[in-house]
Amino acid sequence: MRARTKTFLFIIGGIAIIAAAVGLVLFALRNNVSLYFTPTQVFNKEAPQGHNFRIGGLVEVGSLKRENDGLTVHFTNTDTSKSMPVTYKGILPDLFKEGKGVVAQGKLQADNVFYAEEVLAKHDENYMPPEAKDALDKAAKAQSAVNAASAVSTAVMPAKKIGY
Repeated sequence: MRARTKTFLFIIGGIAIIAAAVGLVLFALRNNVSLYFTPTQVFNKEAPQGHNFRIGGLVEVGSLKRENDGLTVHFTNTDTSKSMPVTYKGILPDLFKEGKGVVAQGKLQADNVFYAEEVLAKHDENYMPPEAKDALDKAAKAQSAVNAASAVSTAVMPAKKIGY
């Protein structure tokens, strides 16, 4: 073989090895990527079915229920617009409370219940993931618009006489 042919085969072999390594790394990372969704996004079918993802929001007040085994917990995660039932078996973080922020990682099952493998409570009153903050802000704006529209439609405003 000529030197030029050997060099060409060496370059082709190197590119094939690099491509295989990149492919293996991407395949390994595919299973470890966990995207974040709000209950509204899950309700709108934006979340992947049958794959792990994170759901975040607030623990709905009055929704926390513990089973007799001491480890299984049922609660509702809400972004104040939509709510998602969550089931978790394990020890909850110390900061986990009703009305506080929470992020749960797991899978949404066919019964529309999110089965969490991990539950994280937010550690600071001022911090919230940007996605959750945006979702809560949008839900609050939508709720205030609905409240304002219903207040206008139900209230009878007396006519004012303007005189100069």
